[in-house]
Amino acid sequence: MTIHDRNISASIDPAKLDRLAKVAIRVGLNLQPGQDLLLTAPSVALPLVRKIAEHAYKAGAGLVTPILSDEEVTLARYRFAPDDSFDRAAGWLYEGMSKAFAANTARLAIVADNPMLLANEDPAKVSRASKANSMAYQPALEKIVGFDINWNIIAYPSPAWAKQVFPGDEEDVAVAKLADAIFAASRVDNDGAVAAWQKHNAVLRERTEWLNGQRFSALHYSGPDTDLTIGLADGHEWQGGASTAKNGITCNANIPTEEVFTTPHCRRVSGHVVSSKPLSYQGSLIDGIGVRFEEGRIVEARATRGAEVLNKVLDTDEGARRLGEVALVPHSSPISKSGLLFFNTLFDENAACHIALGQCYSKCFVDGGKLTPEQIAAQGGNKSLIHIDWMIGSDQTDIDGIHADGRRVPVFRKGEWA
Repeated sequence: MTIHDRNISASIDPAKLDRLAKVAIRVGLNLQPGQDLLLTAPSVALPLVRKIAEHAYKAGAGLVTPILSDEEVTLARYRFAPDDSFDRAAGWLYEGMSKAFAANTARLAIVADNPMLLANEDPAKVSRASKANSMAYQPALEKIVGFDINWNIIAYPSPAWAKQVFPGDEEDVAVAKLADAIFAASRVDNDGAVAAWQKHNAVLRERTEWLNGQRFSALHYSGPDTDLTIGLADGHEWQGGASTAKNGITCNANIPTEEVFTTPHCRRVSGHVVSSKPLSYQGSLIDGIGVRFEEGRIVEARATRGAEVLNKVLDTDEGARRLGEVALVPHSSPISKSGLLFFNTLFDENAACHIALGQCYSKCFVDGGKLTPEQIAAQGGNKSLIHIDWMIGSDQTDIDGIHADGRRVPVFRKGEWA
């Protein structure tokens, strides 16, 4: 670690960073004695990586294996690699990950990268590299979206990311502000963080139990430039907060989280909707998204910024134009109240109701762990190489639940639970 890195790390409250690591292991993963842990992170997040390893071993971890990435190495590829490099990916690495997950290794990812890292690189190369990586990642991703194992994502306030969120501040000040925002959203800014998560999970569980009791066949969204009906998959199940993986371990996959979510029917979405917040995706900001659905498929798409990137995403595969997730988040969520655009979906999706293009989660079906891919598809689940969340909720959003007989029940009014 350089002197500069040490100075920047000094801007981050060590007690809260330690608390975040503890929550990641005890709440996020609920890591079990003897269980191995595979950890991925940018090299800039080493202070948190070390804390994670400490708390993992204190919890009885068998073996902690970190895999680090580096922004300068990533940029070197785009600037100096031969053209055919962008159609390749480290499939051997993801096959190894898949074998680790099959052996019940837990998965933890730390996000900290500069969200605009690839903003000045060739969008075609970015798209090709992303598609190649997505294809190679499938063996490991299937274990994650199938919820075979306990997994978790948390965040670390890197200087490059902090300067995107707080461009007017000096680097150390920006890092301190982003750190405080991450700690607050992750509910580790005070003592008793584990108990705070238990209370929060109970609230989210109440929401999912109510929605599962209703058994809506569709949701109808109305608001500015929005008239959208999202059919829900046959046998769908709402999830939120802590849930139990196929290996029997109850975990919180995302920290922070404010959402309850389920699987839409990928062939029963109709109407039009606009985004309420920008989407940061692979170094590009996509803003002013507007789409129209027919029979579940996006047939028209536009964006006031990043339209070229959006269209490349939609052309990834057949499932990229269909929905794999629908999530409900109140406008009064802590992340929304912060007023910040984090340029990171882990946070920004928890500021507003959102939908996701692409791959569905099998756990969002009744007995999803027992369903085959063919059964999931027959019940309306979508399949794709991508899963990209973007925000459509605001304080002007109304949502009705629609029963099979046409009865309507208010779910959201003016962006809040009704």
